[in-house]
Order: sequence, then C-alpha cells, then structure tokens
Amino acid sequence: MEKLDKTLFRLEQGFELQFRLGPTLQGKPVTVYTNYPASGEVFDRHKFRTLSWHNPTGKEDDSDKYCKLDLQISGSYQYYFSLGNEKSGGGYIVVDPILHVGADNHVLPLDCVTLQTFLAKCLGPFHEWEDRLKVAKETGYNMIHFTPLQKLGLSRSCYSLADQLEVNPEFSSRDKKCTWSDIGALVEKMKNEWNMLCITDVVYNHTATNSEWLRMHPECGYNLVNSPHLKPAWVLDRALWHLTCMVADGKCIAKGVPPLIENDNHLNCIRKIIWEDIYPKIKLWEFFQVDVNKAVQQFKALLTQGKMSTKSDPNQHLQIVQDPDYRRLGCTVDMNIALATFIPHSNGPAAIEECCNWFRKRVEELNAEQYRQTNHHQEQAVNCLVGTVVYERLAGNGPKKGPISRKHPLVTRYFTYPFKELTVQEEETMINQPDKACYFMAHNGWVMGDDPLRNFAEPGSNVYLRRELICWGDSVKLRYGNKPEDCPYLWAHMKKYTEITAKYFHGVRLDNCHSTPIHVAEEMLATARSVRPNLYVIAELFTGSEYIDNVFVNRLGITSLIREAMTAYNSHEEGRLVYRFGGEPVGSFVQPRLRPLMPAIAHALFMDITHDNECPIQHRSAYDALPSAMIVSMACCATGSTKGYDELVPHQISVVSEERFYAKWNPAAHLASGEVNFQTGILSGRLAINRLHQELGAKGFNQVYVDQVDEDIVAVTRHCPNTHQSVVAVSRTAFRDPKTSFYSKEVPEMCIPGKIEEVVLEARTIERTASPYKKDEHFINGLPNFTVELREHIQIKDSKIIKQAGTAIKGPNEFVQEIEFERLTPGSVIVFRVSLDPKAQEAVGVLRNHLIQFSPHFKSGSLPDDHSAPILKTLFSSIASKLTLADLNQVLYRCESEEQEDGGGCYNIPNWSPLKYAGLQGLMSVMADIRPKNDLGHPFCDNLRSGDWMIDYVSNRLISRSGACAEVGKWLKAMFVYLKRIPRYLIPCYFDAILVGAYTTLLDVGWRQMSSFVQNGSTFVKHLSLGSIQMCGIGKYSCLPDLSPSLHDVPYRLNEITNEKEQCCVSLAAGLPHFSSGIFRSWGRDTFIALRGLMLVTGRYLEARNIILAFGGTLRHGLIPNLLGQGTHARYNCRDAVWWWLQCIQDYCKIVPNGLDILRCPVSRMYPRDDSSPQPPGTVDQPLYEVIQEAMQRHMEGINFRERNAGPQIDQNMRDEGFNVAAGVDRETGFVFGGNRFNCGTWMDKMGESDRARNRGIPATPRDGSAVEIVGLCKSTVRWLLDLSGKNVFPYRGVTVKRQGKEETITYDEWNRKIQGHFERLFFVSENPADPNEKHPNLVHKRGIYKDSYGASSPWCDYQLRPNFTIAMVVAPELFTPEKAWKALQIAEEKLLGPLGMKTLDPDDMVYCGVYDNALDNDNYNVAKGFNYHQGPEWLWPIGYFLRAKLYFSKLIGPEIYAKTVVMIKNVLSRHYVHLERSSWKGLPELTNENGQYCPFSCETQAWSIGVILEILYDL
Repeated sequence: MEKLDKTLFRLEQGFELQFRLGPTLQGKPVTVYTNYPASGEVFDRHKFRTLSWHNPTGKEDDSDKYCKLDLQISGSYQYYFSLGNEKSGGGYIVVDPILHVGADNHVLPLDCVTLQTFLAKCLGPFHEWEDRLKVAKETGYNMIHFTPLQKLGLSRSCYSLADQLEVNPEFSSRDKKCTWSDIGALVEKMKNEWNMLCITDVVYNHTATNSEWLRMHPECGYNLVNSPHLKPAWVLDRALWHLTCMVADGKCIAKGVPPLIENDNHLNCIRKIIWEDIYPKIKLWEFFQVDVNKAVQQFKALLTQGKMSTKSDPNQHLQIVQDPDYRRLGCTVDMNIALATFIPHSNGPAAIEECCNWFRKRVEELNAEQYRQTNHHQEQAVNCLVGTVVYERLAGNGPKKGPISRKHPLVTRYFTYPFKELTVQEEETMINQPDKACYFMAHNGWVMGDDPLRNFAEPGSNVYLRRELICWGDSVKLRYGNKPEDCPYLWAHMKKYTEITAKYFHGVRLDNCHSTPIHVAEEMLATARSVRPNLYVIAELFTGSEYIDNVFVNRLGITSLIREAMTAYNSHEEGRLVYRFGGEPVGSFVQPRLRPLMPAIAHALFMDITHDNECPIQHRSAYDALPSAMIVSMACCATGSTKGYDELVPHQISVVSEERFYAKWNPAAHLASGEVNFQTGILSGRLAINRLHQELGAKGFNQVYVDQVDEDIVAVTRHCPNTHQSVVAVSRTAFRDPKTSFYSKEVPEMCIPGKIEEVVLEARTIERTASPYKKDEHFINGLPNFTVELREHIQIKDSKIIKQAGTAIKGPNEFVQEIEFERLTPGSVIVFRVSLDPKAQEAVGVLRNHLIQFSPHFKSGSLPDDHSAPILKTLFSSIASKLTLADLNQVLYRCESEEQEDGGGCYNIPNWSPLKYAGLQGLMSVMADIRPKNDLGHPFCDNLRSGDWMIDYVSNRLISRSGACAEVGKWLKAMFVYLKRIPRYLIPCYFDAILVGAYTTLLDVGWRQMSSFVQNGSTFVKHLSLGSIQMCGIGKYSCLPDLSPSLHDVPYRLNEITNEKEQCCVSLAAGLPHFSSGIFRSWGRDTFIALRGLMLVTGRYLEARNIILAFGGTLRHGLIPNLLGQGTHARYNCRDAVWWWLQCIQDYCKIVPNGLDILRCPVSRMYPRDDSSPQPPGTVDQPLYEVIQEAMQRHMEGINFRERNAGPQIDQNMRDEGFNVAAGVDRETGFVFGGNRFNCGTWMDKMGESDRARNRGIPATPRDGSAVEIVGLCKSTVRWLLDLSGKNVFPYRGVTVKRQGKEETITYDEWNRKIQGHFERLFFVSENPADPNEKHPNLVHKRGIYKDSYGASSPWCDYQLRPNFTIAMVVAPELFTPEKAWKALQIAEEKLLGPLGMKTLDPDDMVYCGVYDNALDNDNYNVAKGFNYHQGPEWLWPIGYFLRAKLYFSKLIGPEIYAKTVVMIKNVLSRHYVHLERSSWKGLPELTNENGQYCPFSCETQAWSIGVILEILYDL
C-alpha cells in the first residue's frame, strides 16, 4: 500500500501530470481515480472519476502506458489507484493558484510576493484607511494581510470574533456605516490602481465568549451536555476559581499565599493548599469509580437467582465500564464477566457470601487503580498550574501580571460560567441540569507538543483535567463533529463567513491552522475556492514535523507556509533558512521536459517578523532590522513583514491590547505626530529591498547560494540560469547591540566571481539626533533616532561602504573581484549586480545558441555565433546521421578491456571510480543519478570544475578514431572550446546539456537504422535494442575469421599498421565486462542464442548474415566452436553450439526478407577436412546448404575425436577423459546424444576447480546423454529441412551413412517422425506411477515435468527439474501435448521463476545452492570455487524461453488463460525494465543469486540476457 499523504507534490497550472505504472503494477488491471474535475465540471471533493490509459506505442508492454491530468485549476486534489477491486495507494497533488494584479490583470508570481500584516483595529475609521495603507504601497509591498475585519469580542483580541458575518462597527463613522461592499471596493481599487492584493484571516477554531449566536446555539461549543467527559475538569476549574477569589481577598495569607506572588515559598504554599484543601474536597476520582456496595448487591442478587454467565471469551477480565454521563460513582462492571470469573463452589449462602467477598475485593482494587490514575492527572495539573503562575507572575520574559485578582486570576479559567457564583458544592449540582450545563463551555487554546491531528477537547483526551491547555479565556472552542449533520447551524454559519471572505479578498490566512479540525478546513476551503478559484492560502503550522506539515498542505491545498526568521538564533541560521525555503543551487542542471515528479517542501512565505513574534529590537537590536530584512527578502520564495517593523517600533504590537492607530503617509519634509515618510525608520531601505525581491522573482533568478562570510556577515547570491547574471547581497547583521557588544572593525575581504556591473543599493542604519523615543498616546510610533542612509544604482568607485575593489584572474576566463570593505558597519547592506566576465558571457551565449537545436529552453540568453568553427555551422543531427551502428558502439559504449585493446581505457574519476564505459553512456549513467538531485558536490562534478581532463578525454578519444566518429569528436571539441571559457562552477551543467543533446540525438540515429519493431516500439523495447549497439562492435583486431572474398557486401577497412585492406565485420560480445575482448569475446553458443533477439529482431540482417557465415566457415567434426578464438584457436568442446547455429539460420530465413538466399551464400571453409590446417579465405568455398548438410550427416554418422593439444595448455582443470568429444544420433529414437561424465558439452558448463574440495576436473553438470534442449533444437532443424526439401529449396532429402559397408539413407521425414514418436514417451515424467516407459521409477521425485536429459551416465540427473525443457517447447512445440506442457510450465513457474531469471536447479534438490561465489574455496564439494554456477543461481536467458513457452501454450489452452498469461509476462518483464533503467551498464546481467540478489561475479550486461527479452517482447 503506497501511502503518500505525507508527501507533498506541488505543481503549477498548465502542467501535464502523468501517472505511470511502477514495476510491480505492470501488466495488472490498475485503475486510477481522482477528484480533479473533468473539463467543464465543478469540483466536488467527494466525487472521484477514473482516468483513461494512453498507450502511445499501442504495444503490449506497459512501460510507456500512462494516464494524465491537465492541471488548470488551483487547489488540493486527491488521487488513488486500485488493483482489481482493492485500493492500493494514493496521495495528493497541490496546484498553485495564479495571482493577477493591476488593471491589466498581469501575473504576480508567488516568489514575488512581498506581504505586510496590518492589525485591522489599528487602521481606525474606514475613511482613513487609504492614508494608512498607502505606507505599504509607497514602501513597495504588493500584498496586505489584514487581521480579521469582523466585530471583536470583549477581550478586544484581533482573533476573538463576536460575529463572523458582521463588519467591525468601529470602522463606521457617525455619518457612514462601513459595509463589506465598501471594503470590497477598496480591495478592488488597491488591486487595479496600486497593484496590491489583499488577504485576510479566517478563524474557524473558536468564537468570542460573548458571541450572540452562541447563546442561541450552545451545541456549537464543547459543553457539559454534549461532552460530559469534561465534567471532572469543570469541577476542578471552578474549585481553582474559588481559590483565586480567596487569594485575591487575602483569605490565604495565613496559609502563606498573599495576593502578590513573589517567590518559591509562595508557590509551594499554593501546591500545599491544592493538595490538602482542594483535591480532598472535590474527590475527582469518584467520576471514574464504581459504587462498590451497589455493585456487590447486584452481583449477590444474580447469584441467588442462580444466573449463569453467557461469557464466551476466556481472556476478558473484569474492568470498570466508564459511565457515559460521568456521574460520581456512576461507573459499572460487566456482570456477565463477573459471573464467569467468580463462581461459588455450591449454591449455599456461605459459598455465595464468600464469592461476593472476592468480587468486592476485586472491585475495590479496580477503584484503587482509578484513584491512582486520577492522582497522576492531579499531579500534572498542579505542575502545569504552578508553571503558568511562574511564567505570568515571576519570569523575566513573562507579562508580570501583578497581584492575583478576579481580573487577573491565579490561572485562566478553562470554562464559561454565565451564572451567579455559589459554593463549589452548590455549583456542582448544575452539571446534571441540562438547561444550565449546556452553557458551561470549554475555552480554546493550544497544547505544547501535542499531536496536531488530534482534537484535544474530544473524549479520550485529558488535556482540560490535567490543565495542559494554554488557554485563551476570551474564546470558546467550536465543536463541529465529523460532518455538517452533527452541528448544522455551526457549519452553515461558518460557510457563510467563508463565502463573504472569498468574495471580497484574494486569499486567506488560516489562523491557528494546526488546531483547526482538518476536515472542517477542507470543507470550508472547498467552499472558498468555489467562489474564488485562484485563492491564495497561507497558514502557520507549528507541528514540529515537516511530514505533518505536508498532511495539512496536502489536504487543504495551502499555497505558502509562513516561516519565521525570528526563529533564527544567529545570522548563520538565518542564512540557512534562506537556502532551505526556496531556489535551486547555483549551477543546477537543466531538467528534461518530461521528468519524474519529485517530492517538494511547502512553498514558503518567509517573514522577517510576524504579528505574534516578540519585538526584534528588544531581542536583537534596532540595527538588525535592515540587514535581516535584506537577508529574508533574498530568499527565493514569498516574503513578508508586519507593520511596525519598518518604523522600528521598539515593542511588540499586541493583537490584544494595542488600541492606537497606525501612522499615515506624508511625503512632505516636516512630519506631524502620526505621520511617516522615507525618513522614518528603514522605510526607504524597505522600498529598495522589496523592489529587488520582486525583480529577482519576475526575472527568473531562481538559483540561490548562501555564504557565511563571518559570524555576522551573510552573503546571499541569487543567480539567473538563463542570463547568468547574479545579484549578491552582503548583509552585516546586528543580533547583538553594537553599542554594548564588540564588533570588529576588520571585515574580511570578499571575492565575488564575475564582473560587478553596479552597486544596486547600499544602505546603512545610522543614528541621528532626535528627541528620545516616547510612546505616542494615539499613534503607533517607532524610534525617531534611527534612519537609513541609502544610495541606489551607483558604480563601485562611488560606494561609501567599499574601500577598494581589485580584479584577480582566477582561471584563464575567470574574473574574480576582490572587495575590501571600509564602512560595512553592523546594520549595513550592499547589493551587487554581477555579470560573467564579458568573454565568458559571450561564450555562454554562443553555447546556448548551439544548444537550441536540442531544446528551445536555451533560446533565452543565447547569442548569435559569428566566429565559431565551421563544423558548428552544421546541425549535430546531420553529423551524427553518418554514423553506422558499429560506429555508435564506439561513440556510446566500450568497456575498459575493449578500450585497452585499442591502447586506451575508461576515464577514472579520482576519489570515486572509473566510468563503466569509455563512450558517452559511461558519463550519462553517472549524470542521470546526479541530475534529478542536483548533486553538484559529486566527485564527477568536482572533477569537471577542477580541470579540463574529462572534457578533453571525451572529444580526443573520438577524434583519434577517424571517419564519422572523429567528426562527432570534432563537433564536441568545438563546443568544448566555449565550455572552457565559462566559469568553472557552470561547467557541470553545460557539459551535461551538451552531452544530453548529443546523446539523445545519437540514440535516435541508432533507432532509425533498426527495424520497424524497434522504431515503433515502447521505451523498453528501444532501450533494450541499445544492447545490440552495446554488444556488437568492431575492435582493433577482427574477432571473426575472414569471409569468402566472393561474398558481396562485406565491410573492409585499411589496417593502420600494414596499410592493407582487411575485413572488419561486427562481432558479438558474450557479455561485459568479462567476455568483451581478445579470444574471450566470441563464443558460438552465446552468439547464436543472442543473435535472433539482438540482430534479427532489431533488423541488423547483413551483420547477422556475416556472423552466421563466419562461424559456418569454422565447422569441424560437424561441430561449431564453443570458444571461437578467431577460428585458429577454436575449441570444439560443446555439443549444442552447432544446433543453436542451425536454429539461427532457420530464424534468419524466416525473419529476413528473401532470407532463404543465405543458403546459397559461399562459406569459406577454414577446415575443409577435420585434420586440415587453417586455410586462407576463399581456398575452399561451399554454399551454406552444403555445410548444413555436413553437420547433419556427421551427427548421424557419429562424432568421436580428441581435442587438439589436449592437456593443461588448453584447459588446466579438465581430466584426460574429458578431452574426448563424442556425439551422435540414436537410431531408434532419433535423439542426439553425446558427452561423458568428465566433460560438459551444453551451456551448463562449469568445470570443478578446487583441490581442497576435491572437485577439480569434474563437471558440475555434465548433462551427457540426450539433453532436452538439444533434442528440441535438432527436431526443429530436421522439421525445417524436411519442409525446405519438400519445396526443393534444400537439395537433400535426408542423410546417408555407411552400415556394415552398405550405404543407408535416413530421410528427414523418418528422423522427424522418430523424434516425434519417442519424445514425450521418454522425456515426460508421467502422473501415472506405473508408467511402462519409466526406466527408473525409483528416481522420480516430481511428476508432470519433463526430464532435463535422457540416458545420462548418472541416471538421477535425468530427473532433475531445470528450465532447459522450455527451450525445446519454443523451438519444437509440436513435441508437447498442450495440457502436459502447461502443467510442467506451472511447476517451473512455482519452483524456478525468480525476479529476473530462472533458478538453474529445483530448490528441492539436495545440491541446490542459489548463491554463486567463484572466489570461495572451502571443503564443500558442491560450492567450492563456484561449483554451483548452474546448480541454483538464477540465469536470465532461460526466462525468455520460459515466457515464450507460456505465451505459446496459453493460446492453445484458451483465451482466459492467455489473458492472464499476458498480465503475468508483463509483470515479470517490468522488473527487467526497472533493472535496465537503473543499471549504470544499461544492460541485463548474466545471472543473479537466489531471489534476484546481486551477484558480483556475474557479467553486468550479457548479450543473451538482453536478446531473449527482446524476443519475448517481439512475440507479444
């Protein structure tokens, strides 16, 4: 189950979002559902629709299948997917709104927002608002946040609202009532004329205690009728109120508590009073206890009546059942459980009495446990109460409330009490009178460290009883329930409130978001968005966890989370926050257009101060206002501030107690009281800062670098990746007051890379003479004796902060300006606009110009290129189009050993590792990991920044190769000329851009030369087909023996040393890196198992023909070599290669247009007779059909020879008998047989190598006798030749052999019938134990399978379950009865199928071992020196045959089975797709250890592994 509700996926409108199937889902019936509305429909959060699948290639594989959403509407949307009928996972997508501003409705990007908070009540009467709001306009803000504009409650707190639907009447003047439409008109005017948007709060969590509507609808709060669990907390709350009254009236002085609390002694006396006087009186534990006597009476009555228990569960123990009405001693116990637990031993009265006593004892124990539990709550309550008193009365940073009084009680009351005060006992009687108890409502507040997704007023929470709530005594917590039906009035009331807000404002701030029930906010915001689709939603979340933040952001569609710079304890942390909240690193990579959606962090609204923060002037110093504002506004996100910060108001402007008005704007030089202009505080600096923030956001300066110059100086760079301009802001913070703390006069020099175009602004906070600060009675005023000295758009020489600027040349094209500061005093900022050095700027422009051919992304910032190398005038695609597939092997691939053969090697990255390939794929594999994460610190990027070694390696390697490859190298070299001229920090991203462009072009060139199956295939097919380019190449030395000179279309080249013409045919490597060069590159068996998939299916017909004919030329003893060794060093020690070769010729004839022509092609015989020495090409030519006939003839005659040079010189492990090679055909069955127990003539060819384990010279899997796949391959060939001879295409009707001196002909028809007649009889292990064909019934251990061989020297080997029979099923399906075949395949699937490959041996076999370790030498005969190579490890290539067999036979069984099989195959193949995409080799391995685990001894990419997967996709 994939739950992504805590992962944030943020998108902009206009994007297309695609859902694609992960590997585990491919081939399965997946449905994607979303509540994103279909076009033209209205959004309904609860209405989900299914998305339809697109399959661009229309092919049977699911690697490209996707469904999509075109995102055009902002908000939060949910998606989930199901598998069949089961929900399997899901998550959210949040689409950002688009904000429009101005009369022309131009877009205001979110990263350009500069917001200022105003306390609405300080704006005064409505007709004066414009003059007050104008201050924000003049200082460059583009968004105003108003605290709520509604009628306030008695406390006058901005957030305690008496009526959510009514405008605050204080805004009206005598002659004009202020209405919502008046406010709406002002908001509209500000949008159109001032280019400013307005947002306001929505408060869903609570309402003022004196709200009129609450009296009419007490059900809207948590009262003692609908929340009786709060009764004990209410009783405690009243008792504490009575304690307040006694202390206030001086009645506790005798007990050590005067009204003015001054020390710890007073606190201890409070504790004592509560523990000794209050708790014993109010007996809170009784609310949780049972009335013992009553319970015992009830129990006794039941016993006396002879009642028996009906209890079933013996694990149920007696427990207290809480009274739902919370009456004292109102709890009960379950009598059923009691009767089952306490059973009298007889019916006599004494027995019953004894039983009742046991029962009483248990109930008293349970009550005692409840007492202990209540005591814990009471301890916590006292601790919380004393902690609150300490903060409110004694703490230096607290409000110092003074003496205890009814206005300032000991602790804030938790509940409303709207009646006359009585004694504690008398008041308690009201809690059981619903008409009164419904008016005792819980106040709201917040709980330190609480789970924000839990509602602390609901049953199950003891927050009110334990006094853990930090309470707002002016507000009642609202009780919504789970749905509108639970409290209809409240939901309807709040919906109206939301609609009014969304109608008149461009956005909302969710007040107290983390405590608002999330389902309520979800519903309300859906309402708001139905009124205003592009609603800007901001919120503060104090959840303490990014993941829980994401839950809120996801479900509510929050656009920006408020982040506070005041949380930073020093300038270093402030800089870190800038980096954290937005932008990419400088020099980031260009991401592809179609890219995986990466989890994001919430967009930030980064505020230098919020209206809840303490005053920074008190906390830091007045000098810090300007530099901290500068640092915050350099963040690549929305930024904001609160009115009063810029004016340097030296105290927190309280949302509760502040009643003065803000000052008005007056541009004149002389200011009256209550007026401000650019001489005030940092207002002039703020305008410059806001302008800069908006410019950087609008012009795409989205890369960020933060440099901590010293402990007080922070330099923030914003960089534009298109123009490569930077803006660097250097701020010297003043977290400590410069008057009282030491700041060094020595400021470190700074190095700024590039050319400083101008000083955008420099500003210093300075003191001026003015009368000292005095708090104005009517207006909110700031410190008069500070102002900002500001200069904008000046040259360095005119700067007053810089002493001098020198230029140092760091590299050949890297200017660095060294800045020496003179007056960068605490409280100063200086901002530079920096371009690249002119030469570098030009080089970048030209590079971008040449990159446009790959992506239009590079148009911006590009420059025409007048002087570039002639080769750059040609499009890269036309240079690349001249490359053959063999050339592409050189350009893209070639592993270390292939390169070494040419005298080179792969590039080695210091402190890391060598690249896997010398060609571009080696680099691309590494960059594919670095790019999505922008991992610029990777050693690969370090190497590029440190020098040109890798860059030169890439181009020079190709230039040295001549021909079309060299042209590609020259093009790269010409591009790299410009790359080397740009600053080093930009080299990784442009190197990547050049290579990505070239690489994707080269892949297209490759695919265009392949078959239509590849060209129209899925991504998976295309990427697999690259295996053909990877494996097929031409080295410095030819691997294949030369073809007949009379053959047409053979490729030639000039030998560099002898300067003579030589053949240069493509050869196929068996696997990389181990089988790629020298004599170990070409193997007969590997070549012909891989050839159909890698060369025929991909359309490389001519090269396939040449390989078939070259190997045909080496036929000797009727066999094709195992190890080719250029023919001259060939080893003829395998029995199967010749049959794979014959199968390939058959496949060639069937797949290639006019394929039968190959039969008449000349084959140049290297060994015309078995004992010939190697003959030069063309000495003896034969048509291919004669060579085929010879192979068949020799097998029927019988093959028997000893390998040449037998002994340790050709095989140091083989025993002497092993060098004797034998093969033949059984006259009766027609089966090919051969081998002995000392050699291994099939693909399972592991020879023991360990002296310690005594397995040296013994094959692990000799598979002598008739191996099942060879019998199948032979049957396939015989059937094919019979068919050809019937059509007179093949001139032989059969084979002729001498018997007792007489010639005898066995026709292909006869041979075919023999195999057909005997195969299932002798290979199928029947379900019938008495099967007369079974030679060794005692060896049978699995029925319904096909034997691995017939007639082995160790008969039990015949009966081992291995995957080889599936090969025979594919090449000769006619041998199998479909039902039997299907059963055997099911057993193979259950026992042998692994994630990527097939187990080579049944795991139930006693010698099975699934982990291959070739280096391990121990005493274990079965595994030492990798003896178990084919005894369990999961090889990939057999899976192709297994899947093809399943596909073939499922069609014969029926459509339903066929459909299920296709799903299963797609699912298996998806794992290969994932491996292929993730592999840095871009291939599929030779084998894995058991259950798909990585095997370090395997080839990383193997020809036949890739080939067979291509074949199954071709069959699909």
